[in-house]
Amino acid sequence: MIAADLKVLFCGINPGLYSAATGNHFARPGNRFWPALHAGGFTPRRFWPWEKDLILAEGFGVTNLVRRATASADELSPQELVAGRRRLAAKVRRYRPRIVAFLGMGAYRHAFARPKATLGEQPERFEGARVWVLPSPSGLNANYQMGALVALLRELRAATRA
Repeated sequence: MIAADLKVLFCGINPGLYSAATGNHFARPGNRFWPALHAGGFTPRRFWPWEKDLILAEGFGVTNLVRRATASADELSPQELVAGRRRLAAKVRRYRPRIVAFLGMGAYRHAFARPKATLGEQPERFEGARVWVLPSPSGLNANYQMGALVALLRELRAATRA
C-alpha cells in the first residue's frame, strides 16, 4: 500500500504469518496498529486491515522493511534487515513520502546501524524523508502499552501538519 507523495509511509518490520496468509498489513486480530492509528488521529474511524485503499486516500501508506513472513520478527537476520533498508531506500526515492515511520525500534537500530536510536523523530533523513521510530504495534510487544503507542502516534500526526 504505497503511492506517491504520502504524508507518512509506515514501515513495519516484516509480515507475520497471518498477515502473509491474508495479504493484509498488520492483520492479526491482536495487532494494535489499526486501532492505534485511529486513536492517534490518522483516520476518521478505525480502519480494518483489508481497507487498504482507505488509508491511501488519507495520505498514508504501509510497507515492510523485509518481505519474508515469520512468526516473530526476531527470526530475521541482521543481514535481512540491512538488505531491507536498501530495498526501502529505492521505494522512498521513487514515491517521495514526507515522513517514513518505522514500527519497531530494534529493527530500525539494526537496519540503519543506529544502536542508540530512541523513539520519536530522528536527526537524520532517509532519502530526503523525515524519519520517525515507533514501537512495534504487534501484540507480542507487551513493553509498550496502547496508551504510550497512541501518544507517540499523536506526536507524529502533529508533525505531519507542521
